[in-house]
Amino acid sequence: MNELLKRSSAITTIVFDMDGTVLNTLEDLTVSMNYVLSKFGMPEHKLEEYRLFFGNGVGEALRLSLPEGTSEDIIDEMLPVFKEHYDAHCLDKTGPYDGILDVMRELKLRGYKTAIVSNKIDSAVKELHQRFFGDSVDIAIGEQPGINRKPAPDMVNLALKELGSSKEESVYIGDSEVDFMTAENSGLPCISVLWGFRDKDFLIEQGAYCFAEKPQDIIDILISI
Repeated sequence: MNELLKRSSAITTIVFDMDGTVLNTLEDLTVSMNYVLSKFGMPEHKLEEYRLFFGNGVGEALRLSLPEGTSEDIIDEMLPVFKEHYDAHCLDKTGPYDGILDVMRELKLRGYKTAIVSNKIDSAVKELHQRFFGDSVDIAIGEQPGINRKPAPDMVNLALKELGSSKEESVYIGDSEVDFMTAENSGLPCISVLWGFRDKDFLIEQGAYCFAEKPQDIIDILISI
């Protein structure tokens, strides 16, 4: 928690990851990925395997799901099939983690500005944002042309620009090593959540230093700064 306590400015802005942080999307992602793998005659995977595959965009998750040596041409064919299926089914099983909606509402009441940034397809990010967090989260940004995916800082920088916030007054919250790297690259301290796609030991190995075991811990950490 040291990096949070070092902030010279009051925290006004919270930037959240989506998958594994505010939404449990793993089951719908698993179904869509297995759909495209089956369609192309590739072996499918179990949900727990996908827990480690997702975090750095659909393209990378697909590469990790495929047999070694699969050509980029095949991957390019598979990506649109995945996107079409996932766009149609991204709300089948997906929902907020228990307690997240209460935290979002409390952050709003306390006057925090909030954003969601995700390597998920932008259309899906915006649909899920409106479905679950439209009244509580100010903006949502997903993968789109011209913006480098996380862990590059581009999405975070865009979110802060749209919110009118500086790095000095902002905190990043995510569940994976990609999120920790994103925070580092963006110059933001990071709160790592433990209900998502990675476990605490793994995150500590990546350098994570501040942890929320349950959603309410986010509020407790912020008000203690």
